[in-house]
Amino acid sequence: MKTFSILKYVFLVVGLGLLTGAFFLYQNKKAFLVKAVSAQGTVIELLESRSDNSTTYKPVVSFTTKEGRQIEFTSSVSSNPPSYDEGETVEVLYDPGDPKEATINGFMSIWFGPLIVGFLGTVFSLVGFFIILFKNLKQRRSQYLLDNGKRIATKFDSVQFNNSYKVNGRSPFQIYSQWLDTHTNELYIFKSDNIWFDPTDFIKTEEIKVMIDPKNPKKYFMDISFLPKVNN
Repeated sequence: MKTFSILKYVFLVVGLGLLTGAFFLYQNKKAFLVKAVSAQGTVIELLESRSDNSTTYKPVVSFTTKEGRQIEFTSSVSSNPPSYDEGETVEVLYDPGDPKEATINGFMSIWFGPLIVGFLGTVFSLVGFFIILFKNLKQRRSQYLLDNGKRIATKFDSVQFNNSYKVNGRSPFQIYSQWLDTHTNELYIFKSDNIWFDPTDFIKTEEIKVMIDPKNPKKYFMDISFLPKVNN
């Protein structure tokens, strides 16, 4: 399905974009720390921040610069329970050229932005990467079986929805067939790759070709090349 094919690249591109953003945020924080000046501040208020069913609290901090300017700022990090109490003394780092650019000198206050963006970027990148890797490995295995596997004639059984998998609320179809290994008297059930249209009307014979690994018939590839190609 074309939507899913595009989706894996969307995950990868978004992930790499977020990782790039995290890198620039990290560099920005490093540059800030190099020029930052320390001062003592006081938590003068805890601002409520509501989202959905949760409430978190952001500290509002007041401090005085070396030049005697009174500055107030609100932390970008909120939490529940609050990380600070009203009246609590905290160390503040600020840019002497722009004192309003200030933060509490704490790990989360300084690095929360790069960390969360980097985490999301890592998750998105890994999802996209593993989808692409899984598909490539599956294609290699299928090609190997086509080139080196043993072709067997299996008996068509049914067409079923793959309800364990959905894209845009739709589940794909799969063709099921079965084959009895007369040497071991074991019955094997095979299923095709996902098919994004109902293949029932295109199955003209009870015989479905399957390529198996002779050493392990559970490794197989169902040949559905007889089905029409979907022109999206």
